[in-house]
Amino acid sequence: MMDCKKALSETGGDIIKAIEFLRTKGLASAEKKASRTTAEGRIGSYIHDSRIGILIEVNCETDFVSRGEIFKELVDDLAMQQLREETGAGMMDCKKALAETGGDLEKAQDYLRKKGLSSADKKSSRLAAEGRIGSYIHDSRIGVLIEVNCETDFVGRDLAMQVVACPQVQFVSTEDVPKSIVEKEKELEMQREDLQSKPENIREKIVDGRISKRLGELALLEQPFIKDDKLLVKDLVKQTVASLGENIKVRRFVRFTLGEDTD
Repeated sequence: MMDCKKALSETGGDIIKAIEFLRTKGLASAEKKASRTTAEGRIGSYIHDSRIGILIEVNCETDFVSRGEIFKELVDDLAMQQLREETGAGMMDCKKALAETGGDLEKAQDYLRKKGLSSADKKSSRLAAEGRIGSYIHDSRIGVLIEVNCETDFVGRDLAMQVVACPQVQFVSTEDVPKSIVEKEKELEMQREDLQSKPENIREKIVDGRISKRLGELALLEQPFIKDDKLLVKDLVKQTVASLGENIKVRRFVRFTLGEDTD
């Protein structure tokens, strides 16, 4: 508490700068967040044909608004909204198209085009990439959508669970970490008090090692697999590639934490 109080005092009450102050002093873990979330509500997901995924957060005073039929209607409304945006057709036409095609968005688009109810300039084709979108919702408070490109469903849900279990993970691989973050990490590490008395060449080696470790903490592929901590996620992917005889690429993911500020 006293360290935090001093950090805020030294940085004029700026929380971000205070975190950096504590990190340079070796008093804060890099993955800790400055605030806790307090919003009530639920996080839900909807995946259509393993190719279109929606992750949605509904905030409220209680969680009942997203249960059962109420939440199902919300998902249906989102699907209908997406169909309207894709085709430019009216709400009632979209509703009828979805009913006629059993909720299949692609078939509904084709239905509208055949009926002349879709704007000519709208595209009706889906993404050409093979693969699947998977999701995992933990306790209605943390949700993940993840895209894995391949010919099979691989372990999409397991990888989504992996992202939920590793809140510090922000990127798929270390190569995806922006240069600006790497430079910021190096700047912070170089200022650490425990390195100031060491020769510059030694400091550089220590900092490089710490940065490598930190980048590994931010990357999904570098995490120990939640179902076998002796296996890294990247090795799990390699094993599956060897087993299936096809290339597999974890392309992207998105994570929602209930009440988290997205600014």
